[in-house]
Amino acid sequence: MNRHLAFERLHNFRDLGGYRSADGRTVRGGRLFRSDSLGKLRGEDWTRFLGLGIGTVIDLRYPWEIDAKGRIPAHPSFRYHHLSIEHRPYDQPSLGPEVETGPFLAERYLEVAHDGVGELRQALEVIAAADGSVVFHCASGKDRTGLLAALVLAALGVPEADIIEDFTLTERATERLLADWRAEHPGQEPVWPGYGRAPADVMRRFLAALTRQHGSVRGYLSGLLGVDDEMVAMLRRKLLDPSGEPADPSGARVGAA
Repeated sequence: MNRHLAFERLHNFRDLGGYRSADGRTVRGGRLFRSDSLGKLRGEDWTRFLGLGIGTVIDLRYPWEIDAKGRIPAHPSFRYHHLSIEHRPYDQPSLGPEVETGPFLAERYLEVAHDGVGELRQALEVIAAADGSVVFHCASGKDRTGLLAALVLAALGVPEADIIEDFTLTERATERLLADWRAEHPGQEPVWPGYGRAPADVMRRFLAALTRQHGSVRGYLSGLLGVDDEMVAMLRRKLLDPSGEPADPSGARVGAA
């Protein structure tokens, strides 16, 4: 099943529906999306996006990224929330080739999970309380977006193997993300071979680190983020199909990466 929705300028817009929770219920299709920067929406892409009926947009980027690249255009059909979850910027393309992708990114994710506690909790609160569908995004839809996606899926009871698999789906968008970087940096190539990549080892290491430090991912959510049973119940009511029947996420809207 291809979860990527087809856009001209967005390369990593995906539906998180269709995953099964531990109790056999299914994450509803068309309710929760993840994406690369929605500041790229223009023309037919903008029309296609509005057609999804999304009511809430969460932008996880730094303020300076928004200043440089722009944010999603304002529209009365949705509410916009800016929650910058990462507090220690780093330059991925310039990392040396000796830097191992899995250990390095897992450590950065762990930093975000502890530095961005306030913003991450707010993001989960917004998702739980939102009217209609929600999309959250960063620049490439891989790291910050992947971290938040993992936390939401864990709160819904989706197995770790599926959370890791969802993370790796960015690999289908890697070449297009790299093409965008090359277009912005004519004649250059990223120094780091891991740029734009989403190997399973990254998410596997990150989830294992949260488990070592907090007992489990749910232990991190409850102990550090203060995500109590009531909020988990809200997320599950909003995002899980009460019938428990599997669903094809987004139906005919699912397109090629």
